[in-house]
Amino acid sequence: MIHWFETLASTHQYLITALREGTLYAPYAIGTKRQTQGIGSRGNRWIGEEGNFFFSFCIEEKYLPHDLPLASVSIYFSSLMKDVLASYGSKVWLKWPNDFYLKEKKIGGMITTKIGSTIVGSIGLNIAMAPPEFGCLDVCIAPLELAERFIGEVGQKKSWKKVFSNYKIEFDENRNFSFHLDGKLVSLKDAVLCDDGSIELENKKVYSLR
Repeated sequence: MIHWFETLASTHQYLITALREGTLYAPYAIGTKRQTQGIGSRGNRWIGEEGNFFFSFCIEEKYLPHDLPLASVSIYFSSLMKDVLASYGSKVWLKWPNDFYLKEKKIGGMITTKIGSTIVGSIGLNIAMAPPEFGCLDVCIAPLELAERFIGEVGQKKSWKKVFSNYKIEFDENRNFSFHLDGKLVSLKDAVLCDDGSIELENKKVYSLR
């Protein structure tokens, strides 16, 4: 069951606070029609109006695939969501490590946080509307339906090897993009994707860790 709210400040913070206070336990999933203080990557805000996708879930480590590198758990979950979207005909692709893109525009992203032995994952997607510099999903799907399909995908417990094999196929899409490393913007042009989901770049091995 997914608990759906009319409005929340942040689905991600809601779960983190509840887990720490012991008022709920994994597995658990929530969504909201409207989010007022959502969290994006690098502490940015991800705020949205009704019609977009604001969703968080938590799951204990022991229910994840045994071959999954925890440092790349966000890549794993993002890839599962990408597969769900693709089943509806979407052309979305994943920019390393876990941002959802259509062509050159970001349409959403994912963050993960580890609380004890529990992983909290949150996904935001522009389905109905987006600021000018962002894009919107290219298929029509109701947020609750999308959340239910995603949870069903997680429940299949697909191996990291299987999920990551598909992720690697489209990694070259990253070559014209950059990401933030140690506070600076770094090109992905020469990045080498490793089997554990990390990349080798500028003599460093970098993990997603978000």
